Amino acid sequence: MAHTPRHIAWDDLHYVLAVADHGGLAAAARALGVNHTTVLRRVNAFEAAQGLRLFERLPTGYALTAGGEEMLAAARRISGVVTDLERRLAGRDLRLDGTVRVATTDTLAASVLPRHLADFRARHPGIVVELVVGNRVADLTRRDADAAVRPMTAPPEALVGRRVCGIAFAVYAAPGAEAGPWLVPDEALAGSTAGRWARTHVPPDEVAARADSLLTLRDLAAAGLGRAMLPCYLGDAAGPVGLVRLGAVLPDAATELWLLTHEDLRRTARVRAFLAHMAEALAGEREALEGRRPA
Repeated sequence: MAHTPRHIAWDDLHYVLAVADHGGLAAAARALGVNHTTVLRRVNAFEAAQGLRLFERLPTGYALTAGGEEMLAAARRISGVVTDLERRLAGRDLRLDGTVRVATTDTLAASVLPRHLADFRARHPGIVVELVVGNRVADLTRRDADAAVRPMTAPPEALVGRRVCGIAFAVYAAPGAEAGPWLVPDEALAGSTAGRWARTHVPPDEVAARADSLLTLRDLAAAGLGRAMLPCYLGDAAGPVGLVRLGAVLPDAATELWLLTHEDLRRTARVRAFLAHMAEALAGEREALEGRRPA
């Protein structure tokens, strides 16, 4: 007897699309911020519900079957329409309550943002801020986040917002480790300002350690393992744990801090309130962000 497909589970489809986009469970899990067993369970549940094998499980990753390609092509079109409708409806929301999902980096979340988020909560107790912390650029067009506080030099055309200020970088080390080996970003941060600078300026044979987080590089430097190129707002704030800035701000490693949202969400009251608050708050951090206030 032929299998009768059930209604599409849109939550599961989100995981299926991630596997199709990234070619495997592990990469999809990293992109979604979950563990790979969750992705596997959701994909298996979707295939079972639809009675269709979407992926061939290959040693090199997950490849779409012919049936999977056909189904997911249609699902992407439907998903795009639904997401666009969600954005437009959210853009008409005038209430100062609800959730604002904010994408930012681990370095900003660990240093600059917490006190300003506390102030925002005090002003707007009806709004819950949900942080998406990571180094990948969240896709605001697909509602991965409602707003972003993120370093970049050229925001995507689909997004609107404002440039807050520049972000400066310098080299830091613990006292006594000023001439030590280098601590550099790994391939996960290859496209970042720090990753590009390291490829240009650091000889591979002088590298002592790599990491996928500038917070980790800061901690390794503070432990005396070597030198790390860090954003000044992170390196200067680490003075109490033993880091000192080595030399001037690096002229070829600057980027910018942006506050962004999608065009359809810019009139949403809670998003507008968040962006306005952060613009004012972060403007007061300009000297630290631009490296003009060393510890």
